[in-house]
Amino acid sequence: MDLSYCVVNNDGREYLMACLEAIEAFHPATLGREVLVLDNASSDGSVEAVRERFPEARVIALDSKQGKAANDSLLLESARGRYCLLLNEDSELRAGAVEALVDALDADPEAGAAGARLFDGDGNAYACAWRFPGVESALVGAMFLHSRLTVQSQGEVTRRVDWAQSSALMVRREAAAEVGFLDEQFFVYYDECDFCKRLADAGWSTLYVPAAEAVHHNQLSTDLSSGLPRIVEFHRNRDLYMRKHSNRAAALAVRVLTAWAYGLRTIASIFVPAAPPKVYPAHTRQALFPYRGESLADRSRVRKTVQDS
Repeated sequence: MDLSYCVVNNDGREYLMACLEAIEAFHPATLGREVLVLDNASSDGSVEAVRERFPEARVIALDSKQGKAANDSLLLESARGRYCLLLNEDSELRAGAVEALVDALDADPEAGAAGARLFDGDGNAYACAWRFPGVESALVGAMFLHSRLTVQSQGEVTRRVDWAQSSALMVRREAAAEVGFLDEQFFVYYDECDFCKRLADAGWSTLYVPAAEAVHHNQLSTDLSSGLPRIVEFHRNRDLYMRKHSNRAAALAVRVLTAWAYGLRTIASIFVPAAPPKVYPAHTRQALFPYRGESLADRSRVRKTVQDS
């Protein structure tokens, strides 16, 4: 088996159908494949739709929601391909993406993962590979030089990067197994960053492959009622990453520097009519106090408790 497509779905039936259609349209005929869909306890008929329209796909249907790292780990453990392409349900591959990712990993036997160039739903390329988080990168962010000095998804040539977003990330299964797959402590956000850091610590590199293109429709919500748990989760997991791979002093420094940067954005948003005025203050507060408020993981645990009772 050459390639396992590993798709995680969270109540995104229509996006999921488009994702699977893109796999069908652009899979290279020369590669043996399997398609695995992990449905994260969806209630929108996603499982039935996959089984009806894509009967060859292997569906793993969960009874209760898990975090993204747990979902991806289960898919990687279940996969039989030497390469596994991690996809969100709202990711759509473009023509030639799979060949470019496979070629990149074939050409670099020390590479454990390869990320695609990502575009939003409007067709705009956005940052999808970065340097590892740390005090230095937080200081760069506080000076608003992040896009210049931290973002690594630049240029037209395949290059080694620190870490890449997992919305369309091809993984060498051998490397993933060696490091124990993804860390389930990360419910969502920083899970792939931690994964690439552990790959690097084990001697595997991560690639950014600009010739491989995919559309990723998801955006962080600017509706605070639905977006606040995401913001809490984001900053909480950044702090978890820092404490895991550095120390408490470094984690505190990153919290302060990040809060400073968002605080300045909060002030600037007063004078920019189009800016989301409540989102930046929420980021500022959570950057400094990441363990306040309800995260996505907290919300999931509450729902599971209610269901079990």
